[in-house]
Amino acid sequence: MNNEPIFLKSGEQIKKIKTPGKVIRLMIKSNKMEANIAEMEPHTSSRWYKHDGEELHYILEGKIEYDVGDKSFHLEKGELLWHKSNFRHRAKNISEEKAKYATVGAPPTFI
Repeated sequence: MNNEPIFLKSGEQIKKIKTPGKVIRLMIKSNKMEANIAEMEPHTSSRWYKHDGEELHYILEGKIEYDVGDKSFHLEKGELLWHKSNFRHRAKNISEEKAKYATVGAPPTFI
């Protein structure tokens, strides 16, 4: 990645990953951070993750339960969660509708 600004129009992404019940769109990745947008179908969850770094999650649509270590956080549209990534963590859509959230992680260890 060079030092020039990157602009993505609505619907654009660098990479798209589909897993059962979840779509992850990698939006930006540099040598220091990455940003993605995840969409989860109702009542689905991600697998557990544990890695170096830290993450910030911002809820765009729906309701997410985010487990970090032995704590659970219930997040709705407009709410934000930050955590160290070296704790076990996962996201669960706890609503009847699709949930959508943005994640920024540093360093770029997710995708």
